[in-house]
Amino acid sequence: MAHDQSELLQGTLELLILKTLSLEPLHGWGISLRIRQMSRDVFQVNQGSIYPALQRMQSKNWISSEWRTTENNRRARYYVPTPAGTRKLVRERSQWERSVAAVNWVLDSTGGPA
Repeated sequence: MAHDQSELLQGTLELLILKTLSLEPLHGWGISLRIRQMSRDVFQVNQGSIYPALQRMQSKNWISSEWRTTENNRRARYYVPTPAGTRKLVRERSQWERSVAAVNWVLDSTGGPA
């Protein structure tokens, strides 16, 4: 079942973008496709969500960009994480893992004392 981007929290989208860009520089459309592939079609990030997120992240100095030619011989802005973005990814991933563990504890709880 695919989820519309509106169901993702802003910080979660930024985390997914940073992870995707940590693998290789990509343009906006490529980021959307890669997130869809890596999430096994669970997350389908539309263009109306990806580009505002990229602009926010660039203004926070988490990513930088440069114009390159795509494999289809078109010009596109490619994004890469900055050192600050790489540090942000490490912090946010750690927080995400703690949050997921806590949610799982609640879901697995039988309601009795630990």
